[in-house]
Amino acid sequence: MKKIFCSLFGHHYAVSKEVTLHIKEYKCIHCGKEVTTDVSGNLSNLTPELQDINKTLENIFQKRHRAAKHAA
Repeated sequence: MKKIFCSLFGHHYAVSKEVTLHIKEYKCIHCGKEVTTDVSGNLSNLTPELQDINKTLENIFQKRHRAAKHAA
């Protein structure tokens, strides 16, 4: 039933994870479909490869911000 709702009205995405300031992961609140923002800012299906890339970006982003806080 939930997939029918999404096929009729479209997905309703909510942020499920903030990877960096510009890259986020989203999940449809109705059917659970997961997407992420790509380098162009468009939504792309969240594949295992993109999940791995997002984890790596998140680690780099966190390390840089921790280093910047300690240097300041």
